[in-house]
Amino acid sequence: MRSGPVRGIERLTPAYEATGARLTSEKNDIRINKNSARCVARDGAIKMEKRKYIVILGDGMADLPCDALGGKTPLEVADKPRIDALCAKGELGLVKTVPDGMKPGSDVANLAVMGYPPAKFYSGRSPLEALSMGIDLADDDIAVRCNLVTLSDDEPYENKIMKDYSAGEISNEEAKILVEYVQENLGGEGEDFFNGVSYRHCMVKHRAELGTELTPPHDISDKCVNGHLPKGLYGERMLSLMKKSYDLLKDHPVNKARIAAGKNPANSIWLWGEGTRPALQPFDKSFGLKGAVISAVDLVKGIGVGAGMNVIDVPGATGTYETNFDGKAEAAVKALTEDGCDYVYVHMEAPDECGHQGDLEHKILSIELIDNKVVSYICDTLNGKGIPFSMLIMPDHPTPLKLKTHTSDPVPFVLYRSDGEKAGSPAKMCEKTAAATGVYYPECHDLISKFLGGK
Repeated sequence: MRSGPVRGIERLTPAYEATGARLTSEKNDIRINKNSARCVARDGAIKMEKRKYIVILGDGMADLPCDALGGKTPLEVADKPRIDALCAKGELGLVKTVPDGMKPGSDVANLAVMGYPPAKFYSGRSPLEALSMGIDLADDDIAVRCNLVTLSDDEPYENKIMKDYSAGEISNEEAKILVEYVQENLGGEGEDFFNGVSYRHCMVKHRAELGTELTPPHDISDKCVNGHLPKGLYGERMLSLMKKSYDLLKDHPVNKARIAAGKNPANSIWLWGEGTRPALQPFDKSFGLKGAVISAVDLVKGIGVGAGMNVIDVPGATGTYETNFDGKAEAAVKALTEDGCDYVYVHMEAPDECGHQGDLEHKILSIELIDNKVVSYICDTLNGKGIPFSMLIMPDHPTPLKLKTHTSDPVPFVLYRSDGEKAGSPAKMCEKTAAATGVYYPECHDLISKFLGGK
């Protein structure tokens, strides 16, 4: 077992001392050059194949023990034979993706997993989404996430319940109509509203600065909004916009049709996640690799745009358990084998959405689909072509079903190299087995440095 301090950190947090985990020493890691290649014979010829790098990111995949599963987690019970086989031949451990003092958002955690330390590069969630949406932010603009949500009918606004942070995963077509209606009636007076995907949209406040306290709607599912409303610098203005949006949207024809169909209406906007224009270093200059990002989520796409990576749109990618898993896997292989990419970040939002909704059945299904349709296809295809690859499989953060929101706990990871298989690791990837290995990275960039060959 490797041991030793990492970047001056001398000990684990008390919660992980109990597991017997020890800090991984970066200086003792075996380095594999990122440009390493191997010879393969094809029709009598010798061909050098460059190593490829794949991140399989199951958003919110980690969890807490569930009573309904006899004290086990979705990762523990999911039928995921390919991931577990890679686990047995690779390295299993825990990694902290959310630095102390930062909120456990997908923005912070995905930046970390892509190799950008959040403490240095994070400037807010919505600006990353704005990049993906093609919004050109001025230096004195702030971007704010604008959810379409379902609130209860209680009056006044302060007494309403957050019934659904996603308005029933409203369709892109319906959402576009509503956001354009909001812009028509509320935009142009210092703020503008931009259409995104499903319930995820953006408001830009011009000639503004940071300083408003805003609450993510998925943190208050099934709770009264009172106590979680905007406050601070622009709190009064943003609450006014939210109240006005309810009056505009509650009887809109789109929502009347949704109610008649038994669906949740998108009867209010909800503002949160403010930030300023980000400045990410180009991925190829940081790591010497041509990278690509595959995701249905503007946040993750925006990180890719900001990092100068190839952002690949996959038809049918929805961010739910009904997403086009096959299409994502095929797009990843094409990027690596035909489009000249060395690295691809395949992001699946489905487990996180299920965690926020408390949907145990489909969270387990999401993990199984990632294993069967994404991991297996990518591994089989690259192996069949004789291409050596390194694969990192992990969540960005836990989204426990019982909490319906994110936590900052370390998450399990599997690091597998096709031409560097090991023996002796547990044959199951889950939170419990990862903690038992004693491998722990308190800083995510140390794991990413190892994964990408030590650069």
